[in-house]
Amino acid sequence: MPLKTLFPTLVHAAPLGGAAAGLNHRLLRECLQLRREDRFGRNWSARHYAGGYTSYNSRSRMQQVSPTFAELEHRLDAHVRAFARALDFDLRGRRLVMTDCWVNIMRRQGVHGLHLHPLATISGTYYVRAPAGCAGLKFEDPRLERFMAAPPRRASPRSANRSWVTLPARAGHLLLFESWLRHEVSANRGNAERVSISFNYGWF
Repeated sequence: MPLKTLFPTLVHAAPLGGAAAGLNHRLLRECLQLRREDRFGRNWSARHYAGGYTSYNSRSRMQQVSPTFAELEHRLDAHVRAFARALDFDLRGRRLVMTDCWVNIMRRQGVHGLHLHPLATISGTYYVRAPAGCAGLKFEDPRLERFMAAPPRRASPRSANRSWVTLPARAGHLLLFESWLRHEVSANRGNAERVSISFNYGWF
């Protein structure tokens, strides 16, 4: 067909690989322990992160203080390198380095509003625990505000033609995306807590 795909928005979705179950067990234990110990983070979350806990504003460089999170960083590095190649990044002898890494725990009905990650290059989420019914990561078409006089889409358009696409949360799996891509997490419908680790990589 005489169609060309121009300006695609790429998202890397893959299992972490290796012995992810063992790593997840240790990560879950540390995530829950962090919430117990992080009084400042709990107080901040009560005001700004309805229905859950995040260490984003209190302990956001977990890869530097925990060997378990450092192991996760090491495994994520390979995925980030592969994603950078798919994006045709020309790093010119420099590299992408994890700058931030924090914990998110969402109770039932917890949400995370639409946002992006300023001053980062590649961002992502790794799922430690994703109970049945929990929300995935919902991405917004970055062209959405530019649509003019466009008719509605069909009831079930291809994912490339949707205004919003939600990729499911699966324990032991990760998502990578360019940090300018806006995203959100809808209400957690699962009965158990949804536990994830978010992170940013910068270009140095």
